[in-house]
Amino acid sequence: MSKQIAVRLPDDLVAFLDGLVATGAATSRADVVTRALLRERRRARAEQDVRILIEQGEDADLAAMVAWTSRQPLDLE
Repeated sequence: MSKQIAVRLPDDLVAFLDGLVATGAATSRADVVTRALLRERRRARAEQDVRILIEQGEDADLAAMVAWTSRQPLDLE
């Protein structure tokens, strides 16, 4: 399910969106905005995880997982 919302953006950001669509880097303005928000959500969740680790200290099981994860390529899309 999705909802339509209205968002006001500066002209330069709208031009950037339109450029991405025009070059085929995105299928629509909504596609660009959705991808950006998904990245922001991942960043916020990672920040929350860091705060938890700082508060609770390092966990041996998590340390091994973090070491493995840090060697994996980033998929930012």
